[in-house]
Amino acid sequence: MSNLKKSPWIIHYDGSSCNGCDIEVLACLMPVYDVERFGVVNTGNPKHADIFLVTGAVNEQNKEIIQNIYNQMPDPKVVVAIGACAGTGGIFSECYNVTGGIDKVIPVDVFVPGCAARPEAIIDGVVKALDVLEEKNKRLRAMSTGLASMSIERAEPKDLKEILALQKTAFQSEAEIYNDFSIAPLNQSLDELTADFKDKIFLKAVIDGTIIGSVRAEVKANRCFIGRLIVDPHFQNFGVGTRLMHAIEEACGDVGAYELHTGHKSKRNLFFYKKLGYKKFKSLKISESITRIFLEKNRR
Repeated sequence: MSNLKKSPWIIHYDGSSCNGCDIEVLACLMPVYDVERFGVVNTGNPKHADIFLVTGAVNEQNKEIIQNIYNQMPDPKVVVAIGACAGTGGIFSECYNVTGGIDKVIPVDVFVPGCAARPEAIIDGVVKALDVLEEKNKRLRAMSTGLASMSIERAEPKDLKEILALQKTAFQSEAEIYNDFSIAPLNQSLDELTADFKDKIFLKAVIDGTIIGSVRAEVKANRCFIGRLIVDPHFQNFGVGTRLMHAIEEACGDVGAYELHTGHKSKRNLFFYKKLGYKKFKSLKISESITRIFLEKNRR
């Protein structure tokens, strides 16, 4: 049994419920059920959580909060939708401001029925989530040993949803550096990404059918403009980013120079790009907290 299964940490968020399911979640932590005796810890920090318990339905006000909590959780992670509202929207499903169940905005692994869901059912859901968590953990370990079989391929339209989810995970660390979660990569919509796909070259790094990295570029006036190099946090420092950069440079064809940019506080990015031969040629202040550093590499 892995450490994850022995002591899972959970985070709970109430979407917009009547609080019936929330009370039952809290009951699981109280002396009668006392799930902490099994190593279950309720944390308030998504970066420490393995299991995301969500009660209540999704609406326009909370959908971004749910997505932000989910994106900040490290992989592997599991989502448990508790109660009828979290599953389908429940009796509120046809309300003007209700989008539906939690699976409308993030992937759900386990559904716990009930109105309100009983503590016994919630505990059963968490136990089921532990099995899912273990399977995801095994898959990640297997993938990390399979880097030799990684391939760099042209992305297809069907990949865009997965690339967008990876982008929002990968750019969490950048947002934390600047304490600004309004940065464009975190707020890009699928429609906007689809529009970009029509005009740019998109590459993906794939292991066992799963996209673990991506990069895009556009050729204009004999220059290749490279953007949004992303790598799954579990596969960083294994050369994935370097292989993607070499591949996108090659995909741009016979151009005079390559250009990209990053933030002035992103020391890791600046070191990485300079190691690949890129040099700073200008900077531009785009907000009070962010100055954009532009780098280029000439081919000739």
